[in-house]
Amino acid sequence: MKAKMVLMLLAVMLVVAACGKKEETPAAEGSNEGSQTTQEVNLKVATLIPPMTDVLDIVKPLLKEDGVNLEVVVLSDNVQPNTALADKEVDANFFQHVPYMNQFNEANNANLVAVQPIYNAIYGAYSKKYKSIDELPEGATVAIANDPSNIGRSLVMMEQNGLIKLKEGAGFNATQSDIIDNPKNFKFQEVDLLMLARMLDDADLVAMTPAYASPLGLTPKKDALFTEKDDSHFAITLVAREDNKDSEAIQKLAKRMAGPEVKAFFEEKYADIAIPAFE
Repeated sequence: MKAKMVLMLLAVMLVVAACGKKEETPAAEGSNEGSQTTQEVNLKVATLIPPMTDVLDIVKPLLKEDGVNLEVVVLSDNVQPNTALADKEVDANFFQHVPYMNQFNEANNANLVAVQPIYNAIYGAYSKKYKSIDELPEGATVAIANDPSNIGRSLVMMEQNGLIKLKEGAGFNATQSDIIDNPKNFKFQEVDLLMLARMLDDADLVAMTPAYASPLGLTPKKDALFTEKDDSHFAITLVAREDNKDSEAIQKLAKRMAGPEVKAFFEEKYADIAIPAFE
């Protein structure tokens, strides 16, 4: 009898132990699922205006599928996105070409790096007053961006179209002091990038990218008096920092921004002002 009771007690203990294990299994799986859910990454990207904002809006739901929550931070000038990135207030930015980024790095001892070129914006010169280069008068005022990279870009475009001549070797580093021939004595007025569109009412000619011309209803192929001959040097690029450029989230962002959805967007909506800078 005593042996029988011992056997019964052992059987009960085994059943209890087995039930305990079954109860633990779902809890463990639940905690694993919870940890997988919390693996989603938040990514802040600073930008300025369309079509840059449009591109980020396109990839936002796609990145959600990749476990990345994209927050688009729209800022108000062309300095804030780089200072915010350098100060680690955002994880990346999307608004500039590499020469402009390099200029910021040199001036601020920063370590911003190019991650992925996204599109080539067709740079052009626009006028409300004149319909052709030949109509530009003696002493015409030409408004150009005041940062070094875009000063050089504007002057090279002018030279490419036979309006001025630059010192040999000046290239995209050119400044007004490198102009060695200016037959019509054009007066160059350097202004902030975001002021270029407003200058169209006052200046005789304004050199700017489609990002600033498009809100005025202007496109380079239809409305520019002339455009630059090669825009690949100035592709608008996704930029990060040296310390996070290889992170999984940044690489997922780069892949989506250079994906078929973004390419189709440019081809369908912006074919007359921008060309995808990726295959």
